[in-house]
Amino acid sequence: MAAVRLGTLTTPGRMFPVITCHLRYEIDPGQTAAFEKYATGWIPVVTRFGGTHHGCYLPHEGASDIAYALFSFPSLAAYENYRTAIRQDPEAQELWQLSAETRCIRRFDRTFLRPAFKPPEATETS
Repeated sequence: MAAVRLGTLTTPGRMFPVITCHLRYEIDPGQTAAFEKYATGWIPVVTRFGGTHHGCYLPHEGASDIAYALFSFPSLAAYENYRTAIRQDPEAQELWQLSAETRCIRRFDRTFLRPAFKPPEATETS
């Protein structure tokens, strides 16, 4: 059975499969400081479990209730292992508690992305 190719991240001489999680948050503008603590708290957690955190992006101009975060794992399986591990992680539990107590997050959407470095090869039809 062929493996599903989610994407690859390349560096000279190496290729890495990658899946990136894009989180879009609707936050309480009155709880931006609490949300910033929550969002940045995930950076070391993601890193500790083998991911690469690409940052958290808070409102600055425009809508004051939308924020983003992006992080990548080498594969969907690695991401699923992370999701399992954080259920028992004290740091992750503290972050969930912070968001519950402050209600800084109204809702969020999670989307999985793959990198696109060049267009797919065109197939010729005869």
